[in-house]
Amino acid sequence: MIEIRKANASDVQPIYDLRKRSILAKCADHYQPEQLALWTQGGVSEQLKEDIVATFYVSEVDGNVVGCGKLNTETGMVDAIFVDPPYFGLGAAKKMLAFLEQMAREHKLDKMVLEATLNAAPFYRSCGFHGEEISTYHSPRGVSLDCVVMEKPLQKERA
Repeated sequence: MIEIRKANASDVQPIYDLRKRSILAKCADHYQPEQLALWTQGGVSEQLKEDIVATFYVSEVDGNVVGCGKLNTETGMVDAIFVDPPYFGLGAAKKMLAFLEQMAREHKLDKMVLEATLNAAPFYRSCGFHGEEISTYHSPRGVSLDCVVMEKPLQKERA
């Protein structure tokens, strides 16, 4: 069973490692090898450590971190949804996205927004996100990637 909890300092390396495995497994058909290499090279920066501890959530199965995600509760920006390849197709990303949507509703946001990798856009569409515009994502690691700008309006709950 997939459980979601707030990330902590001991999750930093597992998140970094599964992110790299996920990128290499899912994005290889949509991006150039040079882009993938730049995107996944190096180690964990101090800035990433701080970001993970402050803003990330993790998906766990039997105490093992199998996925991650985060939501900026001021802007509604969804980011860093990654699932470890052995857990692809088991609902970890969908459950994380539903968890983040509930957070967005609790913070009374009007919509959620994201920049989807080309391979992930169909998944987000299946979860109610809309968008076709191709944009360029500039990673902190210096790689530029085509992405799809998407949003999901959040309906106000009636009183």
